[in-house]
Amino acid sequence: MSRRAYAIVAALVVAVAGVAVALGVRAAGPDDDTPAASASPSPTTSPVPVIVPGRPGESASVIPSDQLPAPDGTLYNAADTFFMRMMIPHHAQALEMAALAGDRAGHAQIRSVASRITAAQKPEIAVFQAWLKARNLSETEDGHSHAGMKGMQPPDAMKALASLKGDAFDKMFVDMMVAHHEGAIAMATDVVSYGRDERVNEIATGIAAEQQAEIGRMRQIPL
Repeated sequence: MSRRAYAIVAALVVAVAGVAVALGVRAAGPDDDTPAASASPSPTTSPVPVIVPGRPGESASVIPSDQLPAPDGTLYNAADTFFMRMMIPHHAQALEMAALAGDRAGHAQIRSVASRITAAQKPEIAVFQAWLKARNLSETEDGHSHAGMKGMQPPDAMKALASLKGDAFDKMFVDMMVAHHEGAIAMATDVVSYGRDERVNEIATGIAAEQQAEIGRMRQIPL
């Protein structure tokens, strides 16, 4: 090895040794007398930023997760409020579709599914309303349409469903209700991810499980 090459290798060895020593000092335990270099403590009092999903056509926003205290001391945020508000008209449309099945469905299984939807979702609307009332929040927000809400069926589809009977009704009912349920599950997933209120989380989790099971039952109906 030439003297020049030897000198380069020696320099590299010294550099690596220096890095190893530095790492050893940084990794020292509580008994080490050397203070940690430029270690700034992370803030413990700042709220965690929460990404709130935007309404149709709007971008998401970020708000402090603990800025909205409820009267009972629990915390909630805009994602919780949006979910509880929007699920009222969302459930109301499901109840409207379920009511049509009584004298239009051709299969008994469709009427059974419709009855289960009514039994589950009508009381849930009262839960949404009570949650909003306890926080002095209105059930609606001015300036926002429900038309673009996930899973909501357009008025012309609702009119078409009401005009059908028998097998034709059953097929359209399943298609529309599955899409409607999938929208509710997506909304529930959003609030579980971005919401703050534990009770809302429980409600959303229950809705997602309940409606996923109903989708499975509807898809098993021989149409």
